[in-house]
Amino acid sequence: MWYVYVLKSKASGKFYVGMSEEIERRLAEHNSGKSKFTSGHMPWELVYFEQQQGSVSARKREKYFKTAAGKKFLKRKLGEGSLPD
Repeated sequence: MWYVYVLKSKASGKFYVGMSEEIERRLAEHNSGKSKFTSGHMPWELVYFEQQQGSVSARKREKYFKTAAGKKFLKRKLGEGSLPD
């Protein structure tokens, strides 16, 4: 299984959308500074995720979350004012 996830920075309030087969490991990597963008906004918390059947469908869903329609969906789902860039 693959996961599409949304993280929220506890420090800056920014959002990050990504995908991984191992969501817990990936969150730990984000919180240890292994990703360039996320290292400047640590710590991160997982606020939303969806399971996908494979990497292709996960990538499509990740790209959707980065569109205006996807951000609108997440805003309704999360009840947040600002959404992933």
